[in-house]
Amino acid sequence: MHVDQMPFQLLAEFANRGVRRIAEEDPLLFDVLCREYQRQLNTLSMVAASSIADPSVLFCEGSVLGNVTTEGYPGHRFHGGCEFVDAVETLAVRRAMTAFGARYANVQPHSGSGANQILLFNFLKPGDRILGLDLACGGHLTHGARASVSGQYFEALTYGLGEDGFIDFTQVRDLALRYRPKIIICGASAYPRTIDFRLFREIADETGALMLADISHIAGLVAGGCHPSPIDHAHFTTTSTYKQLYGPRGGLILIGQDYDRILPGQKQTLSEAVQRAVFPVMQGTPKLGEIAAKARALAFVATPDFKRIASLIVADAKVLATEMLARGYHVLTGGTDNHMVLIDVSLRGLTGIIAQRALEECRIVVNRNVIPKDTRGPAVASGIRIGTNALALRGMTEEAMAVCSNLIDKVLSSVEVRGESEYDLPSHISGAVCCEVEQLCARYPIPYYPVSQSNHYEPALKSSEAVV
Repeated sequence: MHVDQMPFQLLAEFANRGVRRIAEEDPLLFDVLCREYQRQLNTLSMVAASSIADPSVLFCEGSVLGNVTTEGYPGHRFHGGCEFVDAVETLAVRRAMTAFGARYANVQPHSGSGANQILLFNFLKPGDRILGLDLACGGHLTHGARASVSGQYFEALTYGLGEDGFIDFTQVRDLALRYRPKIIICGASAYPRTIDFRLFREIADETGALMLADISHIAGLVAGGCHPSPIDHAHFTTTSTYKQLYGPRGGLILIGQDYDRILPGQKQTLSEAVQRAVFPVMQGTPKLGEIAAKARALAFVATPDFKRIASLIVADAKVLATEMLARGYHVLTGGTDNHMVLIDVSLRGLTGIIAQRALEECRIVVNRNVIPKDTRGPAVASGIRIGTNALALRGMTEEAMAVCSNLIDKVLSSVEVRGESEYDLPSHISGAVCCEVEQLCARYPIPYYPVSQSNHYEPALKSSEAVV
């Protein structure tokens, strides 16, 4: 499609002026931003929750839409000047419904966690029971963990995993029948296997509970047809919009065939109740630049290229798990069905925090993670969680996964443990791995991210240097 040069030049100049002004007027901030840009170009981002947004997505977030203040929904705003932001939000809603086959979508939640909280606080009263996956078994804080508001305002019950590491549905059903929770939450932040949403709905219907499916970690696989969808099984589906959707840091609430259902004793449909729960009950002004960024990311989700990336995410993770098993690592559940690989590093004499720090020293970024029956807390942990979202976006093949596995093993096998969180790593190992990581990143650059002739990056400024 032909691009009208006049508005293109205006917006391009607008963006360029922003960069120039930061460089000229705030060199300290500009320097840190440049270092971070170079770090991302030259780092293997293998955090399962990581994402790399397209420049067009980031441009939407920083666009002039951020200057518009309003409340409400398209056609029903509480401020004037909303002609064009109404069009943006309507576009985002339509694209969200199309991407997931939903009958209703709300694109205003500021995060996936916020989307969960909106639903819990709208459909429950303080002290009501919820049932979610235990945090140590891969659940999320917002699914009833004590550290979260969800575990403090509601009576949170948790289900766990069987000896095989898979969700124990017998336990789920027994707990639901015994305690009759108002909401059953399914979905996880550290569970590498396929989730049976149909079975969760059967249990919810049998016990009179509402079902909330949180697919923040697998939304791209669901949209790309690589994981079963919960949309028509769950009463509500929530997701964040970064991670596998490669969008901005925001959230969505989706409803499938139950969108027009009216709960007993209620006058509103589920979709009407959610619409009001987001605004005015829980949120005020929507982040309109973020909503535009969601619309842009969801346009990408509808493309054949996105489906190819979703397939590659799964293929890469399977190879990564197989390679780590071959190198003698204990991979939880013996493999993966999605984008993440969970490894118990304690069997190698390591802690999660040591493994995370040693790998980061070599420009491989993962995160420590508690594992089932972990004797260490989350600050130290006994496991690490590895993900392939960013690697697949770079176009890294199954062959590249063998290289990544070798690099991880080279680092972890060279660590000399000094304490629970202290270690030594030979400088010749870290230097060699950093060089190999940089070469691999050069072979598989981030799409549409310009690379300079000198693509090397220096470590971040010390905190004392960064203070004005």
